[in-house]
Amino acid sequence: MAVRIFPAARARLLEIWDYTERKWSVEQADRYVGELVAAIEQILEQPRRIKRVRQKGLSGVHYFRHRHHLIFFRKLERGDVGVMSILHENMDIPSRLKEDAEAQD
Repeated sequence: MAVRIFPAARARLLEIWDYTERKWSVEQADRYVGELVAAIEQILEQPRRIKRVRQKGLSGVHYFRHRHHLIFFRKLERGDVGVMSILHENMDIPSRLKEDAEAQD
């Protein structure tokens, strides 16, 4: 299985790093983004954590939580995974997820 991080999700990772660095420190930003990336790499190894998105227009999209962020992905061909977005739990998730999904289409 290979994991692809789509451009919108990559941009979100950079936003998370920037915010964490400004709020706490470079070390904390590196650590937290590293945790997110590690969680993404192990995405299908913990199927109990995965939930299906039930929003109209987002069929086949799943997510799981890592601390205060939700990682959204689709299963691709050959068992690969495409990460489409990473959003903080306090964001307007439906509209941000729709934006990120449209960016990859």
